[in-house]
Amino acid sequence: MDNGIDRRDFLKLAGLGGVVFASALSGWPGSAGAAAGEFHFVQLSDTHWGFGDPKINPDFAGTLKKAVAAVNALDQQPDFVVFTGDLTHTTDDPKLRRTRLDEFRDIAAGLKVKTVRFLPGEHDAALDQGEAYQQFFGQTHYTFDHKGVHFIALDNVSDPQAMVGDAQIAWLKSDLKQLKPETPIVVLTHRPLFDLYPQWDWATRDSAAVIDALQPFPHVTVFYGHIHQEHHQMTGNIAHHAAKGLMFPLPAPGSVPKKAPIAWDPAAPYKGLGFRDIDADVGKPAFKLDELPVVKA
Repeated sequence: MDNGIDRRDFLKLAGLGGVVFASALSGWPGSAGAAAGEFHFVQLSDTHWGFGDPKINPDFAGTLKKAVAAVNALDQQPDFVVFTGDLTHTTDDPKLRRTRLDEFRDIAAGLKVKTVRFLPGEHDAALDQGEAYQQFFGQTHYTFDHKGVHFIALDNVSDPQAMVGDAQIAWLKSDLKQLKPETPIVVLTHRPLFDLYPQWDWATRDSAAVIDALQPFPHVTVFYGHIHQEHHQMTGNIAHHAAKGLMFPLPAPGSVPKKAPIAWDPAAPYKGLGFRDIDADVGKPAFKLDELPVVKA
């Protein structure tokens, strides 16, 4: 079946303010689309509130606030905003972890949009299996529906072994059983759900079980973070899209011997940082992904 993506995998188009991709909705069902209408949402990721190295980002205390302002300044406000993990920077101190989560929540509350959804990253949740995160943001995995699309937020970070886990996979399968085969599905998660570069922890150990559960559905798209850069991948008919981070970029998978944040470039401030605006047009078999900068050049 045609998965809705260009036969060369992706059709790259020129877009105002960023790069626009046609991404799989795998032939969005027309009957569902007629009732659903159009909508768009914003993905923000890897804000790492609490990070403090000025060599990597001298505006470490201001970048998140600038991102909030950039979203608020969009010509059309999104239906909702989602943060795909690493809201805060890791710390061994449970009290400081909660302070950072609280401060992050206060800044995110500055968004104009009424609905904001959150996912944990390993920096937020791996050291205490999500205990502090849940005190501020609730469940680490959940579902919701929006204008004919079924959204599934998966937690592949609370387990320090970088796994989704048997219990959550059983929950996922139970949820999927309730859906019609043609239902468009969006999966939101932090780590990639395929082996992008396991040597750098850019994988989920039991991702194959997740993909196997999703594969029977022809209209699945995954949005994730963790790798601090834009990346696009297909696994069968499922499209995976990584978002840029909002604190520092990371090198391309395996491009250097050791993974480390890319230093700040004074000649090109905020280079490699950004967020994503995602348009769903039920009249077309694709999401439109618009990659936007934190600060316009």
